[in-house]
Amino acid sequence: MSKSQIDSKPIPHGPFRNIRPLVFWPPALILIATVAGSLYNIEGLLSAATFGHEYILDEAGWLFLVGSFAAVIIVPMAALSPLGRVRIGGIHAKPILSRWNWFAITLCTTIATGILFWGTAEPLMHYNAPAGFSGVAPRSNGAETFALATLYLHWSFTPYAIYTAPALAFALAYHNLGRPYSLSSPLRIAVGSIATGAGAAVIDGIALFALVAGVAASLGAGMLTLADGLSALFGAPDGPTFRAVVGIFIVFSFVASSVSGLQRGIRVLSDLNVRIFFAFAVFIFIAGPSVSILRGMFLAVGEYIATFVPRSLAAPGGDVEQWRREWTMFNFANWSAWAPITALFLGRIAVGYTVREFFVFTLVVPALFGMAWMSIFGGATIGLDQMTSGLMTAALRERGPEGVIYAVLGELPFTAVIVPLFLFTTFVSFVTAMDSNTDSISNVCVGSSHKADRGPDGVLWVKIFWGALIGAVAWIMTATSGIAGVRMLSNLGGLPGLLIVLASLVALVRLMLQPTSSLHDGVVVRDAASAQGA
Repeated sequence: MSKSQIDSKPIPHGPFRNIRPLVFWPPALILIATVAGSLYNIEGLLSAATFGHEYILDEAGWLFLVGSFAAVIIVPMAALSPLGRVRIGGIHAKPILSRWNWFAITLCTTIATGILFWGTAEPLMHYNAPAGFSGVAPRSNGAETFALATLYLHWSFTPYAIYTAPALAFALAYHNLGRPYSLSSPLRIAVGSIATGAGAAVIDGIALFALVAGVAASLGAGMLTLADGLSALFGAPDGPTFRAVVGIFIVFSFVASSVSGLQRGIRVLSDLNVRIFFAFAVFIFIAGPSVSILRGMFLAVGEYIATFVPRSLAAPGGDVEQWRREWTMFNFANWSAWAPITALFLGRIAVGYTVREFFVFTLVVPALFGMAWMSIFGGATIGLDQMTSGLMTAALRERGPEGVIYAVLGELPFTAVIVPLFLFTTFVSFVTAMDSNTDSISNVCVGSSHKADRGPDGVLWVKIFWGALIGAVAWIMTATSGIAGVRMLSNLGGLPGLLIVLASLVALVRLMLQPTSSLHDGVVVRDAASAQGA
């Protein structure tokens, strides 16, 4: 038996039966070592993480910008090409989700957790300290426009292009070409036989590490947001112990939801989550500084369009490079960390829809929602800061980014109702996002099969294991470094994720250049039922 066969085959017996060793063990051992190292020498661990964080930005930061911009160009090209008419799963494939549920799950699996944390904090930071290259003064009208345009760059079309590229490539490889449930399936289109056997397992293992780092970063942000809100609401002391309790509750909830399956868990939570999002956005718009929100939005959309290309691409040296390191590269690294494994989930649930519909509901509609959300929450934050002589800025300075949203809500009517509802929304958002990604993590760890649902054998304990490990890593970084720890985790997972996104873009280009006849038959009969119950 060859080394490739040994490395790529699951373990047949014992508690680790069906586990793919090259996928499961390397990222698991790295993260276990991280947890153990924090108990032994937290200063050394933080020093190593900081070094890795800085090295990635120094040596490969430009690649995040160029790769993300390439995704914005290539994904729409695929949708508008003859490939856009191909139905995922074949011409006879039927959707397993309605368009509404599809949109809701996609949104909640991707940016929904981040918009709650950064939707008020990030614009305030840019408003008070705009990038030097913008040429605008802090706290000026120009700074407001710059802040909102920056939100659009970081939270709309570019992030969703990063997500859509590997998701679409996987959907076609899995549903239409009959390839295994693995990120190596679309990458095989790009790089050939190197993405088979042990190579396939290594690719999935790299993607798994990237996602776990990204998920831990987002969970860390969730711990900070919920802990700060609960502390303010109930007077509980916010600190490492309290954040640990919050993290344990989130982990328990998303593992329990993931075990219940797509139709019973993720679909229901996503539907509830998005409806609350819409209600919140409408309330903030009506109760907040509506005129200021509309004025800021119209000015910022024009700024976003006019500056999209130069701000998306790298400009070496000086203030431009430093600011992009701290903001744009950080955000694109975070999306790149989430994208590969999330792609498995997004590609699996898209069966029955065309490539063009995939482009609309996985990229365009969620991106427009992101712009609308950031316009309302970002515009309201800056408007209220202007009206209250800097109270929002004071909250940012005294309580950190996690405290800004509560300062905003405190200036609006019905605070006693809205703050608990926001806490509930934040909790549901994190559970939903972690739910779908825990599902993908457990599936990719289980032995190679053409079925998306491997059954209960081994999957339950894998979900529990990864949920607990993600929670532990998130707690360590937030307890010791706060938001700085979240940012480091994002970058550490982003680079390997970006390499997979780039390979997926190559796969899409190759699919566009070949006849689409080979994609029309599909293999949907194989997995429609299992995708529903996964």
